Amino acid sequence: MNILKKKIILASGSPRRRQLLEQAGFTFEVKTRPIDESFPPDMPVDEVAAYLARKKAHAAREFITGDEVLLTADSVVILGDSIYNKPEDAEDARRILRALSGQVHRVITGVCLLSKDKERVFSGESRVHFAELTEEEIGYYIRTCQPFDKAGAYAIQEWIGLCKIDRIEGTYANIMGLPVDLVYREMGGFV
Repeated sequence: MNILKKKIILASGSPRRRQLLEQAGFTFEVKTRPIDESFPPDMPVDEVAAYLARKKAHAAREFITGDEVLLTADSVVILGDSIYNKPEDAEDARRILRALSGQVHRVITGVCLLSKDKERVFSGESRVHFAELTEEEIGYYIRTCQPFDKAGAYAIQEWIGLCKIDRIEGTYANIMGLPVDLVYREMGGFV
């Protein structure tokens, strides 16, 4: 399984992405660089995650010194034609969770794999069916899980995912922050 032995540089501070790569058996090290995560306001919402993943990769390309593959990713939560980013504070988290309550939203995670001579940009997409959330449940979740570093103000591996998601279409890992199945498949082009 040469794919798992290929050295990856994960240019992400996300503990969830790190966890997913570890669980899948990839060999990697983490190097991070702050980046402006803005995107053109007229960009179609379906293209934002891949655009940001590629933008992050190009900002961190100096980390590639040999035959490593740089991996960057970005996840967006989409309801209708709106992207729900990381909440600014508890009130913003409350607003986002109210909007997602009882709805079906999409999570698109864009990924960029970059080496000295190759680039692959792709996305995973999952649909998440939320049950209705009461105000008490929203308050409990915000207090206990502090979802301020999570797109859409929630994490599927926390209380909301365990108790208030009726079903998902697509992969759990994609919703958690990285479509590992697609990363594994696309890494084949770098081995």
